[in-house]
Amino acid sequence: MVTVALTLATLPVGLILGFVLSLARQSGDPLVRLSARIYATIFRGVPELLTLFVVYYGSQYLVTAVSTALFGVPLEVSPFFAGMVALGLVMASYASEVFLAAFRAIAAGQYEAGRALGLQKGKIMRLIILPQLIRLALPGLSNLWLSLMKDTALVSVITLNDLLRQTQVAVSSTRQPFFFYLVACLIYLGLSLLSSIAIGQTRRWASRGMVTR
Repeated sequence: MVTVALTLATLPVGLILGFVLSLARQSGDPLVRLSARIYATIFRGVPELLTLFVVYYGSQYLVTAVSTALFGVPLEVSPFFAGMVALGLVMASYASEVFLAAFRAIAAGQYEAGRALGLQKGKIMRLIILPQLIRLALPGLSNLWLSLMKDTALVSVITLNDLLRQTQVAVSSTRQPFFFYLVACLIYLGLSLLSSIAIGQTRRWASRGMVTR
């Protein structure tokens, strides 16, 4: 299913870029911090649909112009790729806030303990900080996953044959909008339910060995 494939393809883009942005927000360089803050403000402030249009049509224009100039043949941008990039950029802006809040919830003593043990920055991050960061960020990231899965419905406007577009085609052919839109709702609901179960399992896995008070 295109909807699931697009969600899975977009997730790592949003998470990796969001993590990098959260590190940039904590950088000692004011320019880096400002750049990351501006990025987050822009992509959280602009509607996802407009971002999708700008990325799709903008990249289409750029790729066509460059490929025509270099090879004499106009190339096209895949709607799937454009949707993945656009939704990934938007998700990253929200994921950066989740990661940033998780970083701030980790006591500074954790870093000091790592340095006291003679660990390098990379090992402190990998062995001490990241396990806690994942556990703290999971609730927020879980909500982002569910939102992302629903936002994939937007890609139907750039002709990607996702669940919503297939539903619209079925409605046009049969003139039964209530039935097919209801089926689409039930499919999205089923995907959300399966996601919630998987998220619950992931949270339990991430909380192994943690002492609750």
